[in-house]
Parts: sequence; structure tokens; C-alpha cells
Amino acid sequence: MLVIGAVRARTAQVLTILVLTMVAAAVAVAGPWFAYASAGRAAVVDLAAAGAAERVVTAVQDVNTQGEPVAALRAFGDRVGRGLGIPVSEPVTGLSVLLSVRVGATATPIRMAYRDGFCAHVRLDGPCPGRPAEVAISQETAQRLGVVPGASLRLHSSLTAATVTVTVVARYTRRDPDGPYWSNEVFRGTAGLDPVFAPVEAFRAAPLWNVAQAYDAVLPDAVIRGDRTLAADLAAADARLGADQVRLATGAGRLLTTIAKDRATVLRGVLTAGVQLVILTWFAIGLAGRYTSGDRRADAALLKLRGVSRSGTLRLAWGQHLVPLLLGVLAGAPIGYLLARALTGAHPAADDRAAALAWSAAAAGAVLLGGLAVLAVVEAVLLGRPVAALLRPASGNGNPLWSWLVDVLLLAVAGAALFQAGSGAADGTGTAGAADGTGTTGSAAGVGVAAPALVALAVGLITARLLGRVAARTGRVALRAGRLRLGLSALRLSRSTGVERVFALVVVGVALFGTAAGALSAENRARAGRSTADLGAVRVLTVPDTNRTALLDAVRRADPSGRQAMAAVVTRDGELRILEVDSTRLAAVAAWRPEYGPVTTLPEATAAATVPAPPAITGDRLTVRYRRDGPDPLGLTLTLRHEGTGAPVTVSFGALGAGERTAAGTVSGCAEAPGCRIVNWALTTAPSASGRTDPAPAGAAVTLRELRQDGADPVVLDGAALADIGRWRPGTDGSALDLVAADRALRLVADPNTGDRPHVGTQAWAAGTRGPLPVVLAGPAPSDWRYTDALLGSYGEKTPVAVTASVAALPVVGRSGVMIDLDATRRLTAVAEPGGRFQVWLAPGAPPGIVGALVAAGLTVGTDTTATAREEQLGGQGPAAVVRFALLAGVAALLLAAVTVAVGLTVERRTLAEQLGALRHQGLPARVAVTVGYTGPAVLILTGVLTGVLATVLGVALTGSAVPPFTDGWRVLAAPSPLAPGVLVAAALGALFLLGLPAWSALRPLIGGIRR
Repeated sequence: MLVIGAVRARTAQVLTILVLTMVAAAVAVAGPWFAYASAGRAAVVDLAAAGAAERVVTAVQDVNTQGEPVAALRAFGDRVGRGLGIPVSEPVTGLSVLLSVRVGATATPIRMAYRDGFCAHVRLDGPCPGRPAEVAISQETAQRLGVVPGASLRLHSSLTAATVTVTVVARYTRRDPDGPYWSNEVFRGTAGLDPVFAPVEAFRAAPLWNVAQAYDAVLPDAVIRGDRTLAADLAAADARLGADQVRLATGAGRLLTTIAKDRATVLRGVLTAGVQLVILTWFAIGLAGRYTSGDRRADAALLKLRGVSRSGTLRLAWGQHLVPLLLGVLAGAPIGYLLARALTGAHPAADDRAAALAWSAAAAGAVLLGGLAVLAVVEAVLLGRPVAALLRPASGNGNPLWSWLVDVLLLAVAGAALFQAGSGAADGTGTAGAADGTGTTGSAAGVGVAAPALVALAVGLITARLLGRVAARTGRVALRAGRLRLGLSALRLSRSTGVERVFALVVVGVALFGTAAGALSAENRARAGRSTADLGAVRVLTVPDTNRTALLDAVRRADPSGRQAMAAVVTRDGELRILEVDSTRLAAVAAWRPEYGPVTTLPEATAAATVPAPPAITGDRLTVRYRRDGPDPLGLTLTLRHEGTGAPVTVSFGALGAGERTAAGTVSGCAEAPGCRIVNWALTTAPSASGRTDPAPAGAAVTLRELRQDGADPVVLDGAALADIGRWRPGTDGSALDLVAADRALRLVADPNTGDRPHVGTQAWAAGTRGPLPVVLAGPAPSDWRYTDALLGSYGEKTPVAVTASVAALPVVGRSGVMIDLDATRRLTAVAEPGGRFQVWLAPGAPPGIVGALVAAGLTVGTDTTATAREEQLGGQGPAAVVRFALLAGVAALLLAAVTVAVGLTVERRTLAEQLGALRHQGLPARVAVTVGYTGPAVLILTGVLTGVLATVLGVALTGSAVPPFTDGWRVLAAPSPLAPGVLVAAALGALFLLGLPAWSALRPLIGGIRR
């Protein structure tokens, strides 16, 4: 009854403790629910962003089927299914064997394959292959080989030296090229020619007994997201299947690592912010208890006079605090749950709800028990005083030695945190960016994670001590000088009870709020910058089943203005990443940044180096005028490539007679606009009766004088063009063909072949540029470029390049790669098209109809990704969730400081009113009294906000960026500074409002009384 009576009599004190507890409990309880829900959402986002290969597990085994492919494949699928021991879905089995097909004089690798459900995953322009000798061939491969449905293909096996003849019954186009069905590279043909698909019965033929069996299955999202032991289970399955010579591979390891990192980032970040807020809450509750202890002093003295024991008195005092603490926790807990639900929009996963409930209960208990412990200490100090001291109105400030000792202890902890944060960055436990813009994100530990808050506390304590000294001295000097407003205001500030602790609390609250606001702004800018850096443009379409020439032609036909769309290809040359772009459209379409250097560098260098192309070949017959030296007959072939479809065309001029002569060759496939371009000349032996040719012998020489065609633009190459050595280049691998450009002719002389490549030393390539190909390099040059010429080998013949500019980063390839002109690279490709990711970049103002125009131009659109969608995707990952919760905790810290300031002003209001009233009776003007009433709190709040902003700047400068790095350690662009002036100003104004409004409300009765 005594406790209830005390609670009813001191409603203001009870409400103060209740509000502080409710704010802290709401955020503390929200933390676990927010963390686990955000971790689940991050896992969903990571899964959505992952490619199909990262969700597929693949098993491969080389086997001799002995002519029974159906039985072998069924047994293989059963064995893998049992050996995995992991729930999977959509299992698909298949067979493949590597063969070759003759394209002109070159044997080009091609796979013959079988795949479960093949016809359901492609679009066919003919029947589904059903007989052993029937196959389906991709549209791209059909163009390169020049075959149509009904044609026959002769496939050669190098293992058995046998030939397999098949009939093409249909051409296929993949329905979902980016889906899990096509994730296995063996069945995609990412380099060279696409596979030809046949029924499983086709593999009964003896040349096709030695095959690679493949088993592909999808790991369900629920398994990836919820199975914490999946990586270990996959390793165990690999060991089990390895005993049967089955190789297990999956890209899920990287996805599992990303999900685990996101989860750890969220849980660690929310825990850090929550612990800081709980400690700050204990500090605020302790200050509130100290401020309100004056009203309980007489009660304690009365209880002591009546002989109540110390423990009994302490229980009664605790009881007064337990009621608001318990009510605050009970009121704040459901608010925290609803707050977390509003921030995340989702519940935690089912297997995380028990943990979220347990941690939220622990957080609420920490607020309750910690607050009770702090108030118990305050009451114990109060009850330890004698009755005479308790009955005096003024209690003094206690022993100043303890206050100094506490400050020194807190400063020591702040110094330890700074040392740990600095040593973590120095010893590599921080974030280190790799050359390509990725790195490994380390995790801070110990007090280092709280370094920014402790720096703010240290700054607040030091400034509070200085502020008290300065205010006291200023007050005395001003009063002696007769400046009443300044003197009384300064003295009031210096003599306010607990002003130094309140000031420190304000500084910490402002610093936490300012740091969180800056981190949120910087994280938003970082996501926006990364989204365009990852994509290269504000919107990017992937276009599978095409080639460089067809892609470039289709985009230029769909957007003749050159302002809306740009063709691009992303590929690799070994470890070097390559971005090929249509440089004439780069400035109009790409999302360019200063880190990439001037946008005109590559276009200007490419334009200066580009060789004007000769007239396109559109006729059906070519005539070459030449002179052949030497007694042996030679053969001459010309490789062309269609400028619209990219299909290769080989023209043979037959056996060349000795002396000055002309020879003619039939052209098939160039009549359709825009015609064909020249790829290379090749010297061979004279064709045999079967049409077979071999490389020309050493010393064989042919002088080319003119190339003509039937039809428009009859002269394709005249003497001047042939004699321009800048238009031609020999091979760069092995013995090069000797080229002599003089006397209005091009002389080809074969060198001895020292290697095992059939055409080394026998080909002359049409050069797209004069001299090496211009490239823009990001990061260090490849190691082999340091000791030899800079060469790219991805385009068939090795191509020399020249670094036009070196920049810090490039779109898509990051901080390690090159950017090169797409029109120049497509001129390098001969029969075999190098692989790559074919894309179309769209400008910000591209109309909706551009996609339809691209499809009408012959492209198949796969994925459609925008920078906005990519930014939202990144916003669902762990770092973004951490800064959002940090801002919530910062707002709560600021509210705690505001309530504490209001409590202090309310408690001092009666004493200050008596003092100012006495001074008014002595003649103090009302204006001066009102100024004194407002100035002290105003100076405290304003100085606290400015000091908090300073602490924010120092904390970031001393401990590093407050923005968590991306989960994968992406560091292509410099992290935006969280100390943006606009954000700091906005945070300071917001803090002034949140602190000033309660202070003004607490002072209104005092000012009204003074004026009356």
C-alpha cells in the first residue's frame, strides 16, 4: 500500500520512468524480430539474385555405355539420387559426347547430346527428333554451318576415328536460356558451336558409347535458406559419390556463403545497436532517478526515523520504480513487435521465431532488470546518507572524486575501443577490396563495434567538463560587469544538478542519430551507384542465342538514332574480364561515372584507328586477279562473314595456276543486305578430288592484285586497298604469314609451320584497326602483358591491343578488366564465335516500344533488369537492414535524451521559479528573467547538438565509415561519405526539434509564472 500510495502521489516521476522504459523496450524488443525477419528477407533477395547455376547441383561421370544408354542413364540417375541424400527437385539427366564438324578447312568442336525433356524446353521449327539419326540444331549453329532442316551433318569422333552422319530435322531456340534447365555449361555451348540434340537411342551407335553422363537437380529455396548444414551435406555427398568416380559440382557454395554473411551482418549489426541503446537507457533511467530523488528524500528520512530497516526501506524504494519499469516493458513489448513488423513487412521464418521470441524476452528483461539495478544503486546511495542530510533541501553534488573516477573509466573504455577498431583495420580484419572490386568482409569484435558511440561519450564528457567551467567563470565575470542576462544564465547552467551527465547523454544521442542518418544516406547512394556500375546502364536486356555481328546489326536497326540502345558483350580472356561496347553510342546510353574516365576516350581512339571497310560483298560470284610463284599448285580461300546474321561464308577459288591469272569462286549466303565482309585469306594446297586441302608449304607465294564481284560495287579490293598494309595483319601465333604490301598488290608468302595448328602461318586477316586495338584498362595490367606484347586470345587469332587509358574502374568489369569496341572485336571473329554474355543497354529515356523493335530485328530477349530493381534488391540485403535499424535506435536515443532533459528541467522548475521570483521582487526586469529561464536550457541543447555533430565527424574519422560494406565485399566505387554536409545539417535540425520541443513544454509553466 505504501508503494501504491507513492506511485499515485508522484505521477510525474512514474510517467518519466515509464516513458523511458517504454521507448527502450519497444526498440529492444523490435530488434530480434527485425533482425530475424530481415535475415530471412535477405536470404530471399539473395536467392532471387542468384543465377540458376547457384541453385543447381550437378553430377558428372564418364562412362562406356556398351550400347545401352537408356539403362546406363537410369542407373546413373538412381545412384546419384541415393548418394546425394539431400531434398532436390526437377532432376534432369543427359548424355554428351565431344565430336567435331568440318567448317571449310577447319575442324570445329561440337557436342552431340541428349537431355531429358529437351523438346519441352525449346522452340522448334520442325519435328522433335525421334529417330536415332535425327537431330535438332540451334539457329546460331545452323547459320554458321549453313545447314537447313533436311540437311545431313557428318560428325567426327577423334576418340574412335569414326564418323556419325545425322539428319537435321529442326532448328531450336531455348525457351528459358537463363533457367536451371540450361545451367549446365555442357548443354549450352558457351564457346564454339551449340550442341546438337538427338534421342537417347542415337547413343547406341558404337562411336557414341564413350559419353559423359550428367545429372542436374535444383536445390529448393527452402532447403538453401533453412538448412544450416547444407554445405556439409554437399561435401559428404561429394565424398560418397566420388567413390563411384562421380564428380559433384554446384555453385550453391557461394550462395550459401552470401546468405550466411547477410545473416551474420544483420544479427551482429542489430545486436550492436540494441546493446548501445539499452546501455544508454540505463544511463537515462539513472539520471531520471537521480533528478527525482529529491521528492523521495523526506520519505527515506521518515522511514529511518520510524526504525524501518535499511533493506525494508530499499524494498519500498525499489517498489516505486518496479511499477513504471514493469508497465513500460509490458507496454513497449507489443509496440516493438508491431514496429518490427512495420519496418520489415514480414514475419521471421518459422525456424527463427523461437529464437526471435527468446532474444526479445532477453532484451525486455535487460531493460527491466538493468533499469531496476541502476535505480537500486541510486536509491542505495540516497539511503546511505544520514537523516539530517536527507531532511536538508539541498543535497549537494556528492563526492566529486567518484564522478571523476567514472569519467576516467569511461574515457579508458573509449580509448580501448578506438585502439581495437584501429588495430582491426590494420591487421586485416576489416574489409579489404580485391583487384576486381570484391573483398572479404571481416567482423569487428569486443568494444570495437561500439567505438563511434564511445567516442561520442568521450567527447561529451570532456566538453561537459569544459562547459561547466566556462559557464561558471563566465557567470561570475558577467555579474561583476553588470551583464545580468549573461551572468545569471551562465550561473544557472553551471549550477544545474547533473548538467554534465545530461549534456553527455545529449551528445551521445545526437551522435548516434547523426551517424545513423549519415550511414542511411550513404548506403542509399552506395546502392544507387553500385546498381548502375553492375549493369552499366539504367536498364539492361540479355539476348541469348545470337552473335556479335547479329547483335550489333539488330540494335542499330532497332534504334537508328543511336540514342536509345547500345549493344554490349561481357566476356573473358583467361582471368581478364572484357566489356565490349558499341562505342559510338556509349555516351548516349551508358550510366557513366567520373571513375571511368572521360566517356570519349574509347570512341575517339577507336575512330582514329578504324580502317574504312571495303564495299560489302552482295554478289554470288567473286573474281580474284593474282600471280602465283613457284612450281607447286596452290589453293586460295576467302572467309567472309555476313554483316547481318554473322553467318560465316567460305569462298574457294580452287587450284591457282602459275603466273598472272584470274580465278573465280562461288559465293552463297551474301546476297541478303547488308552483305558480307572479308575476314581472312588463307593459302592452302590445291584441293584434292575429295575437296580436302592442307596448309600451304613453306615458301609458297601468291600476289593478290584485285578482287571483284558480280553486282553492285563491282570492285571490292583494288590495288590501293590491297597495298595498304594497315588493312591487313598476319597471325600472331607461331610462324606468321609474311605480308608484303607494295606496287598496288598484297603478296602472301607462307612460312614453315613449326606447331601443330593447321593454319598457323597461312592466313592473312583483314584488320579492323590500324595498329593494335585500342582498349581502356581498369586496374593493373595482366601479368603476361608486363613481359610480352599485350594480346587478347579470345577471338580466335591472338590480337595485339594498346592501352589507350588506365582508369580506376569500368562498368560491369569493375576494377580489373578492359573495355573495347564491339564493332572492332566482331571483325576479329572468324568461324567460331567466342562466348560471352550478350546484352542490350537502354538509355534512361528509351521508349517502351524499343523492346518490341529489338525482337522484330531478330533478337530473343531473356532477362530485363533495371537499375532501380537492382537497387531495391541490394536494399533487401544485410547492410541496408543494419543501417535502417541503426536509424531507429538513433531516434530512440535522441528521444531518451529529450525525455531526460525535460525531466531535469521539470525538477528544477520549482527551485528556479522561487529564485527568479525573488529576483523579480528585487527589481529584476521580466525580460531578463524570461531570458534567464530560456537561455540555460537553450545553450545546453544547442551546444549538445553541435558537440554531437562534432562527435559524429570525429567518430567516423577515427573509426572508419559508418556504412557497412556490401555482403560480398564489393568495392568497385569508393564508399560515399556518411558525413555529407546536407545530411549533417538535416540531422542537427531534427535533433534540435526533438530536444527543443519537450524542453519548451517543460519550461512553459515557469515562463508563464515569471511573466505573471
